[in-house]
Amino acid sequence: MDQAEHLRNIIKANTAPQRPLARVITVTSGKGGVGKSNTAINLAIWMRKMGQRVIILDADFGLANIEIMFGTVPKHNLCDLIYQGKNIKEIITWGPGDIGFISGGSGIAGLSNLSRDYLIYIIQNLAQLDEIADVIIVDTGAGISDAVLEFLVASGEILVVTTPEPTSITDSYSLLKALARHPRFSPEESKIKVIANRVEAAEDGLALFKKLNVVVERYLNIPLTYLGAIPKDDKLSDAVMQQMPVALQNPTAKSARAFEYIAANLMNLELNKDVKKRGMAAFFSHLITGKK
Repeated sequence: MDQAEHLRNIIKANTAPQRPLARVITVTSGKGGVGKSNTAINLAIWMRKMGQRVIILDADFGLANIEIMFGTVPKHNLCDLIYQGKNIKEIITWGPGDIGFISGGSGIAGLSNLSRDYLIYIIQNLAQLDEIADVIIVDTGAGISDAVLEFLVASGEILVVTTPEPTSITDSYSLLKALARHPRFSPEESKIKVIANRVEAAEDGLALFKKLNVVVERYLNIPLTYLGAIPKDDKLSDAVMQQMPVALQNPTAKSARAFEYIAANLMNLELNKDVKKRGMAAFFSHLITGKK
């Protein structure tokens, strides 16, 4: 039995029907600076207000966007789980709004080089996240690096954040094109949803989506779903400057209400009936073994 097959058997044991499985949502963008991490945090806040237990995994290596926006410095990150023997609960930092987050550090990049025993230990720990959280939001880096694409093909649910800027739309298309060409990407297994950020009006967000969708449908044949738009809002900018999510600092602000609407769409069972809860162990196993 090779290592990959052995790990898959371990994962099956840790994702048996009696165990709860978290919903893993990956948030990404074709370029930096479009509000990806802000979107991840504010959606997490609203989901928590809707009764979901939420943990954010900051997988944007080299940048500490989540902890900066939360105004909280984590004591540990994923590297401490992998290399220092910490357990999963020890590396979770609890931020405002009772949202947990895990700093990825650079730990995930070296997973494929670890021994079987190490990988079993990590997967068994990650499986515990399914008992701690109902929703796990993975905040990837921006762009089309190999690391970002690996996260996306491992995810059953992908949120692409874009803005009306022509470069942002073009970069979003480039990201989707790279994803479509990935040998392990499956449009049946990975559902892609689009959020329009920094729009002047709601109809501008829908127009942006239609512009992107018509090209994606024609050339990539990938189905996209429109989740909603976040308007330009000075109160959102103020909240960022004060290192607080706008959903907590000013929940009645127009941007905060827009995040609430999108979070409600994500929680709508009818709209998301095709979403499969795979759990965190299965998510990471795909990063390691290259299998869905």
